[in-house]
Amino acid sequence: MVVRLGPTLSFPHPSRAGRDGLVAIGGDLRPERLLLAYSQGIFPWPSEGMPLVWFSPEPRFVLPLDAVHLGRSLRKTMRSTSFTVTADRAFDRVIRACQAVPRPGQDGTWITGAMVEAYERLHALGFAHSIECWEGETLVGGLYGVSLGAAYFGESMFAHAPDASKVAFATFLEEARRWGFRFVDCQVPTEHLERFGAVPMRRADFLVALAEALTEPTRQGPWAIEVSPAEAASAFRDQ
Repeated sequence: MVVRLGPTLSFPHPSRAGRDGLVAIGGDLRPERLLLAYSQGIFPWPSEGMPLVWFSPEPRFVLPLDAVHLGRSLRKTMRSTSFTVTADRAFDRVIRACQAVPRPGQDGTWITGAMVEAYERLHALGFAHSIECWEGETLVGGLYGVSLGAAYFGESMFAHAPDASKVAFATFLEEARRWGFRFVDCQVPTEHLERFGAVPMRRADFLVALAEALTEPTRQGPWAIEVSPAEAASAFRDQ
């Protein structure tokens, strides 16, 4: 039976999720509820015109930062690229670019107008962060997500130039590893993230890993990326 949320800030335990990972319906996107959801291994996945829904999939797709792989061609690109990578310099532009990306097999986007406003509020509070990839002064790629403890919850990425989002993501992975982050939560499987080393993890194991990550202090924004793409390429072994 799916739980319908009321005004109280609470969620059912993720173990009560249905086979599709659905945990609850309803509620709102205020910062307190979003942060509570992420801390319990739950995230929103809305659709325009539909009730708000919350998920905790089984299995979870996770990228441990001690097991990142970069392919040889990407490493070569990163060593010679003219791209520069920054953090929290253009959050609003990144989330809107992600919102506009066409998704094969999807009609519309889960990044609704309400989601954009909600994550901009989280960004202002220092919990949501963007990673940008620039070619000169032009924003050509990036990603955004939420940070709690030693965990980063990836939400979406975009690229307007070949390899831009890959370079941004790979550079961020090395910076996050230097900061002491333990994993990036990728939520659900994608072939793209699998190439970086993301693997399926039982929900119960993910919740244990998450609880351990949350014992570390949260690195609130604004962030700054100090590692270059070339340095990040050299830090990771070949795939």
